[in-house]
Amino acid sequence: MNIQLSEHFNYRKLGQFTLPTITMMIVTSLYSVIDGIFVSNVLGSEAFASVNLIFPFPMMLGAVGFMIGTGGSALVSMTLGEGKERKANEYFSMLIAFVSVVGVILTVGGIAVIRPVSVLLGAEGELLEGCVVYGTVLMLGLVPFILQGAFASFLVTAERPKLGLKISIAAGITNMALDYLFIYVFRWGLPGAAAATVIGQMVGGVIPLVFFFCKNGSPLRLVRFRFEWTPIVKSCVNGSSEMLTNLSMSLLNMLYNLQLMKLVGENGVSAYGIIMYVSFIFTGTYLGYSLGIAPVIGYHYGAANKKELQSLLRKSLFLIATVAIGLTALSEVLAGSLAGIFVSYDAELMEMTTVAIQIYSLSYLISGFNIFGSAFFTALNNGPVSALISFVRTLFFQIVMILVLPALFGLNGVWFAVVAAEALTLVVTVVCFLVNRKKYQYF
Repeated sequence: MNIQLSEHFNYRKLGQFTLPTITMMIVTSLYSVIDGIFVSNVLGSEAFASVNLIFPFPMMLGAVGFMIGTGGSALVSMTLGEGKERKANEYFSMLIAFVSVVGVILTVGGIAVIRPVSVLLGAEGELLEGCVVYGTVLMLGLVPFILQGAFASFLVTAERPKLGLKISIAAGITNMALDYLFIYVFRWGLPGAAAATVIGQMVGGVIPLVFFFCKNGSPLRLVRFRFEWTPIVKSCVNGSSEMLTNLSMSLLNMLYNLQLMKLVGENGVSAYGIIMYVSFIFTGTYLGYSLGIAPVIGYHYGAANKKELQSLLRKSLFLIATVAIGLTALSEVLAGSLAGIFVSYDAELMEMTTVAIQIYSLSYLISGFNIFGSAFFTALNNGPVSALISFVRTLFFQIVMILVLPALFGLNGVWFAVVAAEALTLVVTVVCFLVNRKKYQYF
């Protein structure tokens, strides 16, 4: 039985409703992780460094899908809560069409600049050629990747989070199977690794498109619409925090890689890449919960159900605190094993990576509250506050820390940068909740 947005959510229903989205985010994160494992162990550390150096660029362009998905689902779920189902479907259909067109434009532009971007990141020689080849093939799957990011939120709004999970699992299995086939069996190298990811993304982006084109028994379906700029702009503003988060993460990955190339060379880039793979999975728990709960928050806000809004916030904070302790402890204990999955063939690199994971993992104690805080205000259709939290978390504080701490503490300063940035962001998040409490009456 599907849980409806209008229901009262106790802890059990929260778990049932958000678990598919959490799992979906983790499975989606496994795309790049599996690529990394195969590339590192079969093709070697230089190819692995190429992947990690250029990977943030297509991810940066793909952030538009998360922006429209989160911002648009906030608008659509609020419209559903107001009882305007036809209008909600028109908004949904228009946003999917809009993001598809934007994806085509970004694909063409991204392919055109992939080489100069690689040079700008410090790549040269074989490292440069690896970046160009992997990045170009990956760009060919940008449109389905953007759609997959958008549908991740809209499937929850459509009260079909389990379908989203099934699609993600199908896409993940496709990607993993083709990684083995293209890299290990056919020996297609970096083009094979990228092609496996692209085909997996096509599964994740096309199947939801077919689902929403057909009669599906959910509140959402693709219908005829009249183009309007106002809901598009509103969705972009609502989702600007998620756009900023993904965009900033990509830019920061580039900055981290530049600093690490100066400090320790390609090994530093490889170590940071492994940290990012681990982080994708661990923070995917927070992102998945935030995406899963956001349409529920948006619905009850639109329905002016203040008691349920208060209950959702209280329960969410408790769940995040509990999970934060568990994830941090797990990461600390498994640091060596996680590093060994990727670089067991290089003792020096493995030791560096283990220490890096142990330091970086301290951020998991804090990051969940900041991720949820940003998503919470997005669900309330307050894009500016949500964007502020994301801006200071993923860009401002991290840029300051990555420039300052390495100068004071060397290589360990790089790994501590995100911990310091999350701690400073938490102060901003708490202030935002306190300042807006009378406006929304969530506690």
